[in-house]
Amino acid sequence: MKRLFLLIIPFLFFSIPGYSQEKPKVLATASMIMDMAKNIGGDHLDIQCIVPIGGDPHLYDPNPTDAKMVARADLILKNGLTFEGWLNELIENSGTKARSVLVTEGIKPITSLTYQNATDPHAWMDVSNAYVYIKNIKDAFVQLAPEHRESFEKNYASYLLQLQELDQYIFNKIKTIPKDKRILITSHDAFQYYGRHYGIQLEAIMGVSTDAEVRTSDISRLNKIIQSSKVPAVFIESTINPKLLKQVASDNNVAIGGELFADSIGDKDSDAPTYIDMLKHNTDTIVRGLLMENLAVTEQQKTPVSTYWLYALIGLLFVGGFYIVVRKLDN
Repeated sequence: MKRLFLLIIPFLFFSIPGYSQEKPKVLATASMIMDMAKNIGGDHLDIQCIVPIGGDPHLYDPNPTDAKMVARADLILKNGLTFEGWLNELIENSGTKARSVLVTEGIKPITSLTYQNATDPHAWMDVSNAYVYIKNIKDAFVQLAPEHRESFEKNYASYLLQLQELDQYIFNKIKTIPKDKRILITSHDAFQYYGRHYGIQLEAIMGVSTDAEVRTSDISRLNKIIQSSKVPAVFIESTINPKLLKQVASDNNVAIGGELFADSIGDKDSDAPTYIDMLKHNTDTIVRGLLMENLAVTEQQKTPVSTYWLYALIGLLFVGGFYIVVRKLDN
């Protein structure tokens, strides 16, 4: 009888109103932050993302499902720095009681020279800033679930070492590019933190937000930079329509050096399924593109070999015909 009572106790305990074995729910606004959080939270937390992988957080339009996710959340991790302009309204409409944590707290942002109080939100592109991100995330997790503090601290220390190795990896790779070729041309201005930290000049068609309007002067400026610097390639981005940048490449007879990830990591089948993979992929792609001094232009821009033969044949026929006419006149 005593043994039967001991077996029943757990079922009685779990049936108590208010008791739940559900993991605390954490919502990150962007996929880079979600990946960092998963590395620290491990299996102790249910960590999800509001903006789907591959989505553009600058232009995201929340839906009713997002409001339900936010309403059920215990903690929200946000980037801030003007990145998620839609977030405050979403939180207000959801009625959530979740605590919001600014994961960029402590980072010195790059400010706009054109617009007052505007900041560049892409701080994660500099790995030394990621050290701050994960410290803020770890502290938020310890407050959310203090019973797992030891695990969070251990995961944090392990992940920090991986980020430090990544930081050095990027430095070493960028150093292989001649200084006069360290010019990165992209669709939107998402790589300023990357450029400032690792020593690359950044140029883009659009500003820090993908909803910025492209002006004719922006295109002219890029054309001049490409022509004066003789860079062999420009780079498209995974979350932005590449049509405009491809046109710039075609007009200047340079190649598309590859696709970079800026506002989202890639899916599981891509080269950038994690934050670390994302920055490694970006770096490797940039280095390959800028080191190929004799880089051929894209296939669409190449003049087919058969065309050259056609031109040569036309030329020979013209010369031959001219020679025959002259001979007849002489006779």
